[in-house]
Amino acid sequence: MDVLKHKCFLEELLFWTIKYEFPQKMVTFLLNMLPDQDYKIAFTKTFVQHYAFIMKTLKKSHESDTMSNRIVHISVQLFSNEELARQVTEECQLLEIMVTVLLYMMESCLIKSELQDEENSLHVVVNCGEALLKNNTYWPLVSDFINILSHQSVAKKFLDDHSLLVTWMNFVSFFQGMNLNKRELNEHVEFESQTYYAAFAAELEACAQPMWGLLSHCKVRETQEYTRNVVRYCLEALQDWFDAINFVDEPAPNQVTFHLPLHRYFAMFLSKAVKCQELDLDTILPDQEMLMKLMIHPLQIQASLSEIHSNMWVRNGLQIKGQAMTYVQSHFCNSMIDPDIYLLQVCASRLDPDYFISSVFERFKVVDLLTMASQHQNTVLDSEHERSMLEGALTFLVLLLSLRLHLGMTDDEILRAEMVAQLCMNDRTHSSLLDLIPENPNPKSGIIPGSLSFESVLSSVADFKAPVFEPGGSMQQGMYTPKAEVWDKEFDPVMVILRTVYRRDVQSAMDRYTAFLKQSGKFPGNPWPPYKKRTPLHPSYKGLIKLLHCKTLHIVLFTLLYKMLMDHQNLSEHVLCMVLYLIELGLENSPEQESDEEESAGGQERCHDSWFPGSNLVSNMRHFINYVRVRVPETAPEVKKEPPASTSSDGLASSQSSRRKSLQRENSGTAQVFSLVAERRKKFQEIINRNTSEANQVVRPKTSMKWSAPGATPQLATAILEVKESILSLLIKLHHKLSGKQNSYYPPWLDDVDVLIHPEIPRYSHGDGMTAVERILLKAAVQSRLNKRIIEEICRKVTPPVPPKKISSAEKKTLDKEERRQKARERQQKLLAEFASRQKSFMETAMDVESPDADTAMEVATSEQHVSEAIYDCVICGQSGPSTEDRPTGLVVLLQASSVLGQCRNSTEPKKLPTTEEEQIYPWDTCAALHDVRLTTLQRYFKDSSCLQAVSIGWEGGVYVQTCGHTLHIDCHKSYMESLRNDQVLQGFSVDKGEFTCPLCRQFANSVLPCYPGNNAERGLWQSHSNKCMQDLVQEVEDLQEQLGTFPVSISSETNLSKEMESVMKDIKSTTQKKYTDYSKSPGSPDNDFLFMYSVARTNLELELVHRGGNLCSGGASTAGKRSCLNQLFHVLAMHMRLYSIDSAYNPWRKLTQPMQDKNSELVSEELPEVPVLYRDVSSLLLIQILTMPQPLHKEHFTCIIKVLFTLLYTQALAALSVKCSAEDRIAWKESGALKKNTSSGEKSWEVLLGHVISELSKGKIYEEGETEELTLVNRDSVECYLQQFCLPFLRITSLLQHHLFGGDLPSCQEDEEFTVLANCLGLLPSFQSAHQFTSASCLDWPVPAFDMISQWCSELASFAERHPDQVKVLLIQEPKWGLPRLLQLPENYNTIFQYYHRKTCTVCTKVPKDPAVCLVCGTFVCLKGLCCKQQSYCECVLHSQNCGAGTGIFLLINASVIIIIRGHRFCLWGSVYLDAHGEEDRDLRRGKPLYICKERYKVLEQQWVSHTFDHINKRWGPHYNGL
Repeated sequence: MDVLKHKCFLEELLFWTIKYEFPQKMVTFLLNMLPDQDYKIAFTKTFVQHYAFIMKTLKKSHESDTMSNRIVHISVQLFSNEELARQVTEECQLLEIMVTVLLYMMESCLIKSELQDEENSLHVVVNCGEALLKNNTYWPLVSDFINILSHQSVAKKFLDDHSLLVTWMNFVSFFQGMNLNKRELNEHVEFESQTYYAAFAAELEACAQPMWGLLSHCKVRETQEYTRNVVRYCLEALQDWFDAINFVDEPAPNQVTFHLPLHRYFAMFLSKAVKCQELDLDTILPDQEMLMKLMIHPLQIQASLSEIHSNMWVRNGLQIKGQAMTYVQSHFCNSMIDPDIYLLQVCASRLDPDYFISSVFERFKVVDLLTMASQHQNTVLDSEHERSMLEGALTFLVLLLSLRLHLGMTDDEILRAEMVAQLCMNDRTHSSLLDLIPENPNPKSGIIPGSLSFESVLSSVADFKAPVFEPGGSMQQGMYTPKAEVWDKEFDPVMVILRTVYRRDVQSAMDRYTAFLKQSGKFPGNPWPPYKKRTPLHPSYKGLIKLLHCKTLHIVLFTLLYKMLMDHQNLSEHVLCMVLYLIELGLENSPEQESDEEESAGGQERCHDSWFPGSNLVSNMRHFINYVRVRVPETAPEVKKEPPASTSSDGLASSQSSRRKSLQRENSGTAQVFSLVAERRKKFQEIINRNTSEANQVVRPKTSMKWSAPGATPQLATAILEVKESILSLLIKLHHKLSGKQNSYYPPWLDDVDVLIHPEIPRYSHGDGMTAVERILLKAAVQSRLNKRIIEEICRKVTPPVPPKKISSAEKKTLDKEERRQKARERQQKLLAEFASRQKSFMETAMDVESPDADTAMEVATSEQHVSEAIYDCVICGQSGPSTEDRPTGLVVLLQASSVLGQCRNSTEPKKLPTTEEEQIYPWDTCAALHDVRLTTLQRYFKDSSCLQAVSIGWEGGVYVQTCGHTLHIDCHKSYMESLRNDQVLQGFSVDKGEFTCPLCRQFANSVLPCYPGNNAERGLWQSHSNKCMQDLVQEVEDLQEQLGTFPVSISSETNLSKEMESVMKDIKSTTQKKYTDYSKSPGSPDNDFLFMYSVARTNLELELVHRGGNLCSGGASTAGKRSCLNQLFHVLAMHMRLYSIDSAYNPWRKLTQPMQDKNSELVSEELPEVPVLYRDVSSLLLIQILTMPQPLHKEHFTCIIKVLFTLLYTQALAALSVKCSAEDRIAWKESGALKKNTSSGEKSWEVLLGHVISELSKGKIYEEGETEELTLVNRDSVECYLQQFCLPFLRITSLLQHHLFGGDLPSCQEDEEFTVLANCLGLLPSFQSAHQFTSASCLDWPVPAFDMISQWCSELASFAERHPDQVKVLLIQEPKWGLPRLLQLPENYNTIFQYYHRKTCTVCTKVPKDPAVCLVCGTFVCLKGLCCKQQSYCECVLHSQNCGAGTGIFLLINASVIIIIRGHRFCLWGSVYLDAHGEEDRDLRRGKPLYICKERYKVLEQQWVSHTFDHINKRWGPHYNGL
């Protein structure tokens, strides 16, 4: 290289820029001046002048990656301009500089090639272990070269310049044969080198990419000359290479290199010449000898692929499999395997077919297997690899003869075939299809993925399956799946085999094909790969057909069919399948000139030394072969008799003596043993001699024995086999064998002659081996009348049964094994059955078997109460039994704090996620906020302890209890937890926090709820209706509440059960945060616990109601029927609530059922008054009453409590209504009520009651304060409707409670009947009336005269109104209609969210956060992992999840489009609800496609949030250590 001489400042500047490895500021400075045209030219020339210096600096650099990027940053601006590139090429020899620099660069890391002749090889290759290749340091220079070759003017200059081409081929030959693999035969390699990555990348980038660039300019006839140049220098380089490695005609054994760039250049330019430039192939092909050499290495690769898949290279480690996979992988295949197979196709079409076929079998090492003898010795292959190598050889031949990628398919057909192959293996997403279809690397071809042709082909071969959700919750992407007609007509197993990286994909394609045939009713069994018609061959490659019509192939096919029929070892169905495929290919592609009657012996003399008379498959199929001479080991069964007088042709592994003149050739004696190999040698010598001596006479070499028997041959004896079969007769017998019936084949044309005229019958297109045989026989008959006649004859002779198999000792062993296994299986079955019956009888005798389902339907016997205890199965120890005091059983439960209820709003439409500054969400109208305000207001004016019984808490941070329905002994559970604690495996949960997974169903859980050891009597007690009057029941309830502490499980004595109940209560309390349990003014007051406990019951009932859709219209057992543990939960809560006594003076029950005597005492007392009854939440009162009664509760008492509470609820409804109507309405109602007051049914008419309420409340200052929004209640119906809606929430909760406590299904109904149906179900309606004259008031059942009670309740309000007139109405109006909880509504297009939030600043530090996120429950903007917002080591997302969802947070990560769930101390990635047009996620927005909301996915997310099932459905949880 020349020495640099600097003449100006620019050159000096650039020199130092390079010296200091392109500092970013300098790069920017130099590039900023480029708009100036003169500077641009000067700078480009300077850059080219320094090119070699750049290369040297780059090689030495430690930061080669950064430097590479900066070099390309500059060069891409200079060389992408065609005009500039051309100018520099002409004036500064740009091309020479680039090629020379690349050559120099690679010369620094060359090593001697060990391919072929290790000692004397003169060839050098790059060393893939060097940093230069390993780190891809060369890529900036190569990418510049590819860049300038994309300009036509520059590329043509390159293709015209012979010296440049020579240099370039020189450069390419450095990669020829690099990264050589040697098969390890003894022990496993110590160190698996990973250099193959570098090798494949180097060949793709440094050799293939420039090649595709050059090819893109050779598209028209005028460019023929360029192709000739490249091919000429390529062949010269190849010849030099063969000489350098001392290659004669045999590749060295156990060596393979996947890198033959020179072969591939040669192949691709040939392909282009024929396809685009109309060149005559023969004018550019070398002589036969060169073709023979050319085919050796690509063929070696194909055989090695088969060896690698047969596990023969297993000692070389995994990397060799990696190479085999990379070679066919989608980014490499069209620069590697495709050119190789094409080159082999070209060689096959020009060489002698017998030579080619025998080469293939010899390369695949299966020549010895191709003998008629039942035993053989293979000197080069272990017997366990024989089958897969034979399959490999036949599959390769099928590929070679079927593929038309370069032999006549158009670009669109290729794209279609590639797409079908990929879709048949698996359904694919759009992006993976783009990735898997080998793009035509040449950018100007028009078939770029994503182009029009791609989309149109895709829509014609595939159906789009929208993203679906499997019940397990795993998210599917939008997939493309092949259309039915593609499976029917276009599924091409050959293409699938060529394109599969993993062998399992071939099986997957076949399984899907099978499923399609079953589903469409085309074929029920296990089909064979279908035969697919091929695109016609381009005339230049017609010679390929000769392969199908050569005797060697026919002998192989005949031998294999015979071996299949005789059940020789090491054959498989796959072998038969491929044999039939080859026969069918031969019949489809028969040489034109063959006529039927060419049977006459005329001109047949030339080939009477071999098995078959001619070379045409159609006629050879019917040729009978009588005797075959085989060489077999002395031990074989065939060695028994002398040959009969006229011996016939012989197996492949033996002589090709003719039928007439037994041994005529002078050297046949020696050449008989491995004739295939010998024949090949002979042909090779002939060709070489023909080339050397002008005279065309054939010199037959003396074939020496050393070729016939490589390795020490065992003692071989010659035996004569009687065969008497033709290919046709073997096929028919195979048909019988496959069907398992004698005479199963009957020629179809005997019934229907049309078959011969229209042989394309759909019923033959799909099926198994029998169908394939039938299809072949039909085709043979169609092609020749003689064949047809012979098939009929064979079928007429009743075929003799297939000779019985001689069972060898090895086979006998396997048979014995099978039998032994069968017997063992039967024994096992017997034992299991015996166990089962024993267990059953034990169960029957040991206990009265009672299935838990029958609990509800207990018959109550009148004579004596037959009480059966509930039986539980422990999933750990497997024992069944009742739950007892000493050994309680428990339900596996998950306790979690939930704020879902608190998110209900007073509207049906969900709020929208804010995407502008104006749309902000304020949480004033949520259920939680309103309940909070109400409690605070009550606490201001009334006595604390009574306030805490007038409401429920738990709207935020309530504890939700759910179970998987499995039970276990509590002591078993403790030992299970111990074992988990000692288990060192990394679990997704924390055992120290009491978390575990259910031992049976693996559902996540964190506590055990003890089952109360009751019997089913409680469910039986209520069936008999009592006739006690209301007054008696009221009194009984009161008495029961007085006897506190009489809990059936005596609390004074500490039993295991009561301990467990206490511990679970602790768990329940610790589930939620302290702020959600402490509402009293005096901290730690017992009222607090009391409130918390009945609120837990309320939370669970309300949530179940939400899960049912907010009403009970659907009826039936709950969806969470099995999952519900309310019954057990009630027992635990009741036991604890009864520890707190209610002072009888304050017992709300008295206030509800007895008129108070002295009204004045209250005013005297100093402290705050009690909460007036009309301000109390009725559902809370219900729970307090139920939970403070002794358990089990009697149904009649339950009904009594409901009736009393309903009267209060109804009065509340009337009071609320009276406040809502206008003053005139009030007066009207008051008067009309007074008129009817004394009628008999006065207490059951709402008009009368409303009138009374209004008159009572008018006494205070209630109606005087400013008007509230008025309800226009025009007619009676609207009043009735208002009252029913007011009472419904209470009825729903009560019905659910009754369902859980006493069993019995919930009735289903229409929405408008819900009130009447529930009232009837609860026993409020004395007799069910028809709906039209029904009024809600008819459900009332007053324990004491109604007007007295109402007056008493109203007077409390009146006295409160005296003191605080402004608050009376605020506390009275309760709007009980809540919508269901919903997540925020998201915009259609993801961009809307992204644009607003990814620039939004953090409220704390006013910077834009690195990972912004937004809460989908309340719309708060948070920083994920942001340190600025960290408080006491909690990051913002975790903090927010605790404040907003009591530990559950749902966040959308703005920069990744994914949703992340935080649940307590764990988190998981949920997936994305935004998908692109093809239904795919774009995690981390890498592909940058427009994304749209997927409503179904969002619904699933919302569903999981509402039903609290994140823990069960999502599997990949990890701890977040408060760092999110």
